[in-house]
Amino acid sequence: MNQINPKKLLNSKWTAVYPDKSEMHFLVTDVKFSDEGKVIHCILEAILTKNTKSIQWQQLKDSDHWLFGWQ
Repeated sequence: MNQINPKKLLNSKWTAVYPDKSEMHFLVTDVKFSDEGKVIHCILEAILTKNTKSIQWQQLKDSDHWLFGWQ
């Protein structure tokens, strides 16, 4: 399980364990917080294709699917 500080998500780098369409390396490009300080929106951008996708930030904690940094 990856340890993540939500306040340090922006611009963090991630590697997909199971790449889809040769999209393996990602950068968190947008994070929005609620008034209570909880993450309500997280956008990943694929480095090669520049495709973006919205995910629940808690999914990044699953080390079976995501690795911190670019591996």
